[in-house]
Amino acid sequence: MRASSLRSERIAMMLGGISLALITGALIFEYGWGFKPCDLCMWERWPHYLAILVGLGGGAAVWRGYLPARLGLGVAALTLLLVAASGAISVYHAGVEWHFWAGPAGCTGNAFHYTGGALNLNASGPLCDVAAWRLFGISLAGYNALISLAAAALGLWALGTKGGGR
Repeated sequence: MRASSLRSERIAMMLGGISLALITGALIFEYGWGFKPCDLCMWERWPHYLAILVGLGGGAAVWRGYLPARLGLGVAALTLLLVAASGAISVYHAGVEWHFWAGPAGCTGNAFHYTGGALNLNASGPLCDVAAWRLFGISLAGYNALISLAAAALGLWALGTKGGGR
């Protein structure tokens, strides 16, 4: 299917589907392979959860006629922004993992330091500045950033093409 023949609600559904695939992958890493998410990992997920709801739910509702067709562009734009938001959070997270900038105090390296012989028990889980897994030097946060931002750019391009913004 050519981009010029895509309607905005279908673009929203495609972006929602990409979010669903990314969340499914994250849940497989978590529950299937035992990689517990850090706080920033969880922050990355929330925009995807919303993109699934808005993109797949809202897009399908417009496509099936349950919502007016004029809402298609708004549904697509909101889904695109949600996917891009997850990508932006992922860029931040990947930068924290590479120690380009500091991460949240509650989940970075200093969260588990000893002071006066006592462990800081306020730490909430895995460290945000330590990548749990990498492939070709890229962490899960890095892959989420690459895929999410590429999907958002592709969605923006598709909405900007003739017929995409209906």
